[in-house]
Amino acid sequence: MSERSRPSIDAYFLKIASVVAERSTCVRHHVGAVAVRDKHILTTGYNGAAAGLQDCLELGCLRDELCIPSGTRHEICRAIHAEQNVVIQAALHGISLLGATIYCTHSPCVLCAKMLINARIARFVTYGTYSEEAFRTLFAEAGIGFDMLASPRPDITFLR
Repeated sequence: MSERSRPSIDAYFLKIASVVAERSTCVRHHVGAVAVRDKHILTTGYNGAAAGLQDCLELGCLRDELCIPSGTRHEICRAIHAEQNVVIQAALHGISLLGATIYCTHSPCVLCAKMLINARIARFVTYGTYSEEAFRTLFAEAGIGFDMLASPRPDITFLR
């Protein structure tokens, strides 16, 4: 990117999702998500324990201790996924996700995909992959656009 160019809208919101991921309390994956409509942020979410509960940074990771592979046995994990937290925050604040785009650091698990379908999002954009691909069939059937883009630049650039 030259000094005078700006990131695309997709790169911009993916970079914001990356910053949101820094709040994650998961020791395996830092995941961040941003719900956007009409170029405006609606909600954000990152993966971590439910509000007010101890997290894996404090307790350690039970999934690691039990050697549970990524993408399996979701019920063992204390964390709520970033995409789930985006939907929960929207519900808490009375915000519809109808027609929204979700920008996320990872592709969704099948459970998150089903939640996002019912929230009626229009598009999902990511640069990272999760360990399962079942979401692709569901998104295609529901008419949700899916884009895998390049990872955003990690540095912050300023126009001069």
